[in-house]
Amino acid sequence: MIKIVLIDDHFMVRDGIRAILEDEERYKVVGEASNGVDAVKLVESLKPDIAICDIRMPEMSGIETVQQLKKIGVSTKTIMLSMHDSDEYILQSINAGADGYLLKGASKEEFLKALSMVSGGEKYFSGDVSSILVRKIRSADNSYSNDVTSGIEPETIAKNPFDLTKRENQILQLAISGKTNKDIAAELNISKRTTEVHRFNLMKKMGVKNGLELSNKAREYGMIP
Repeated sequence: MIKIVLIDDHFMVRDGIRAILEDEERYKVVGEASNGVDAVKLVESLKPDIAICDIRMPEMSGIETVQQLKKIGVSTKTIMLSMHDSDEYILQSINAGADGYLLKGASKEEFLKALSMVSGGEKYFSGDVSSILVRKIRSADNSYSNDVTSGIEPETIAKNPFDLTKRENQILQLAISGKTNKDIAAELNISKRTTEVHRFNLMKKMGVKNGLELSNKAREYGMIP
């Protein structure tokens, strides 16, 4: 029996997932939470096998929830739920340590496939992100990771309170000037995917969630020429 906790601020979403799983003898919903703060406490208490977690929630986002669960060391696998098949959400989910990423419009068959793969120790990501890509992103000694880190100088920017690499600092300057990831990739002669990973990493280091916060914090710390 695979124990599951549902984490979503919409009752109808949780009710719909529960209805699907009621017909499956292999799975049992053991708890529900409507926000990330309650979810962390619930998972820590019940120790389910899988937590199905919405990305956008009040109090604590799904991505922050996964990060917190990893921090406290629970063995629960996590599958993110999202309305959006976006590179940003997928990359953030991967970096947070999620084991799966599923669109809310997925079919019952795909949903059950994701549960089966994740409960079996594999990864499942909807859209154009496969389990192979996930393993490459999270492994330091593979070709994709080498592509991500290619061209980065080992030393970091002097007097930089956030320890940004030279490449991250380049992307910071271009981002706050209003350039898109596509523009930055073209200017630095790197892939758009590589740009997105660097941009996510620098925003994580600086503790910001969007472009406005990034610009304000860079200005606050005198990082804008």
